Amino acid sequence: MAAELAADPADDPTGPTGPAGPAAPAGLGTRIGPGLREAEAEAHVRAACFTTGPPVRTGIELEWLIRDARDPARLPTAGALDAALAPLAAPGALPGGGRLTREPGGQIELSSAPATSLAACLGAATTDVSHLRRHLADTGLTPVGLGLDPHHAPPRLLDHPRYRAMEGYFDRFGPAGRVMMRATAAVQISVDAGDETGGLTGYRRRWQLAHRLGPVLVAAFANSPLWRGRPTGWASTRQALWARIDPGRTRPPETDTAGEPDPRAAWTRYALDAALLCVRRTPPAAWTAPAGRTFRSWLRGPYGERPPRLADLDYHLGTLFPPVRPRGWLELRMIDAQPGDDWTVPLAVARTLLDDPAAADAAFAATEPLTGGRPLPRPDLWLRAARLGPADPPLGAAARACFAAVDDALARDPACAAVRRAVADFADRYPDRGRCPADDQLEGARR
Repeated sequence: MAAELAADPADDPTGPTGPAGPAAPAGLGTRIGPGLREAEAEAHVRAACFTTGPPVRTGIELEWLIRDARDPARLPTAGALDAALAPLAAPGALPGGGRLTREPGGQIELSSAPATSLAACLGAATTDVSHLRRHLADTGLTPVGLGLDPHHAPPRLLDHPRYRAMEGYFDRFGPAGRVMMRATAAVQISVDAGDETGGLTGYRRRWQLAHRLGPVLVAAFANSPLWRGRPTGWASTRQALWARIDPGRTRPPETDTAGEPDPRAAWTRYALDAALLCVRRTPPAAWTAPAGRTFRSWLRGPYGERPPRLADLDYHLGTLFPPVRPRGWLELRMIDAQPGDDWTVPLAVARTLLDDPAAADAAFAATEPLTGGRPLPRPDLWLRAARLGPADPPLGAAARACFAAVDDALARDPACAAVRRAVADFADRYPDRGRCPADDQLEGARR
C-alpha cells in the first residue's frame, strides 16, 4: 500500500523487494483489441506470480508507526511527516539501496534491495534502518515497532484515489479495514518462489512450507495485543483484523485447492475470483469498483465502462493480501512489526527455514502435527496462532523446533554469528518460555 513518497508498488509488478520481476507471457502485453481474454488472464497470472528459478534472493519490508520523540502520545501531522521524509524520497537517498514509502495512516515502510544471502540482506537493511533512525531523530520523530497502535485511531493521511476506494470497499465488511490501513505495521519477507523441481527447492514445496510456517511465525512474533489501551484477547490483533476483511482476498487459499500439485492453478482461481477493490480511472473520477464484481466477471462482460486490460490485472493482483502472496516471488505478510532491532530475527528465521535444506526438512517435520494430515493448515489454525501465540501447546512446540533448526543452520555460517546470537536471545525470551512480544505489552499495560 505504499504511495506518495514513491510510486505505488501495485503500479509496478516487479515490486520493491521481489527477487525477480515477473515477465508477461509473449504477446499478452501488446495485444490490440476489445480487452483481455479470460484465457490470457489465466496464463498471465500463472507466469507472473510464480517466476521460477533457484531460490537465492531475499528482501525485507519494514513498517513502523511514527511518533513524536518528545511526546509519544502525540501523532505527527501530515505536514510534519512530509517535511521529515522528503529528503529520503529520492532514489539513492538510502545508503543501503532501499526505498522509503508511506502508508495511509502515516506509517512508513522501508523496502530493502534484494540480496543473495542472509548476511547481505541484513547488512543492507541495517545500514538503511540506522540512517533512517538518525534522520528521524534529527526531525523530532521516532519509529515504533508495534503490530498495532495500542492507543490511537489515526486519521487517513494519504488522499490517494486508491486509498479512498480501498477504505470504501473495506467499510462493507466493518471497521477492521480502516484500523488495518491506518494503525498497523508489519515485517514482510520476500524469498524466491523456487524452481521447477519437485524437491525442497521447488516452488510447489516452498509454497506448501511457507503456508505451514505461517501460523508458527504469527504466533512466535505476535506483537499487537492492545487497542485503545485495552487488551483485545488476541496476541496478534493485526492478524485477526486481516481475517475479518474480505476473506476472498485476505485469507489463505482453501486447503483443498492450495494443496494441489501445482499451486499456480489454485492461485489463478483465487486471484480471478477475488472481488475488484478498485478500478483506476482518469482524475477526478473515483476509483470505486462496482459492488460484487470479480475480476473474472469483468473479463466475461458485460464490461460496463470498458473491458479490462493487462495493466488492470496487474493492479488487481497488488490488491490481494493473503498471508503468503506470490508476486513472482513469495511475500510473507503475516509477521507483526517488532521492537528495536528484533526485526532481524523473523528475517533470519523465515529465510533459513525456507532456504537451508536441513532447516527446511526440520520445519516440515515440526509443522506436520499442525496440518491434521492436510497439505496445508486449516484456516482456523491461523486464528488460533493469532489469539494464543506460542502459549498454544502445538504451536509452541513447532516454534521451538523451528528456532532450534535455525540455530543449527546459522551455526554453519560464520557470517551470521551476530544474527545467530539475536535469534538465540529471542528464543530464550519468548518461544522457549511459551511467550511472544505481545506478552511484554500486556505486562506493561497491567503495570
